[in-house]
Amino acid sequence: MKLSPEERRQRREAFRQLSRTKKLEHIWLYYKAPILAVILALGILLSGLYRAVTSKVPTVYLACLNVSMGETLEGELTEGFIRDQGLDTRRSEVRLYKNLYLSDNPAASDHEYAYASRMKLLATINSKELDLVLMNREAYDLCSASGYLLDLTNLVDSVYLTANQVILEDNSVEYSLNEAQEYTAVTETVYNALELIPLSAFQEAGFSGSVYIGVIANTPRLPACQDYLDYLLSPGLS
Repeated sequence: MKLSPEERRQRREAFRQLSRTKKLEHIWLYYKAPILAVILALGILLSGLYRAVTSKVPTVYLACLNVSMGETLEGELTEGFIRDQGLDTRRSEVRLYKNLYLSDNPAASDHEYAYASRMKLLATINSKELDLVLMNREAYDLCSASGYLLDLTNLVDSVYLTANQVILEDNSVEYSLNEAQEYTAVTETVYNALELIPLSAFQEAGFSGSVYIGVIANTPRLPACQDYLDYLLSPGLS
């Protein structure tokens, strides 16, 4: 109902005569919904601004497959690379996926973990949010055979280049369904990883076996990957 000017004047006068507490109660009673809406909108705005200011842009994405490392090496592989590129560590990062586990024949207790890790790996590859993989020999064999890794022949000139088998085609489906008596595959040998253990930084990290790094074949950040491999082979790390 629309109030007359006189009624509005009387209400304003009555409101002015209220105590501070009563005024606050009156405002909250009649304007609760718009106040809450404004508070919510401000919260969303401030949250978005905070994320925009503090979030880091991934320069490259790196996954650790069957490999764990200490803080010193992790710092060299993440913040060390960002600083080497002349970037601000507060705004740029190496996005690291840690503790992924791949196995062709995991123990029963590790089966769900291995399955979840494989799904995570496939999801990041398909979404193009994975560029490099740091891996032990088992994970390297699996990634190579699956065709996940890029041929590094034209990307890196290094004595640490390592070759592995890539399966071009096989009868794994027929063999698993008992429609073939034996497993057969057509393969080729590809130089698709660098062996890192000869590098001093990895020798000092105390790995018990070989460690490799490869580039994911569908990476959209190939120049950054090349910079990363050059960084690993630089005198500061090697």
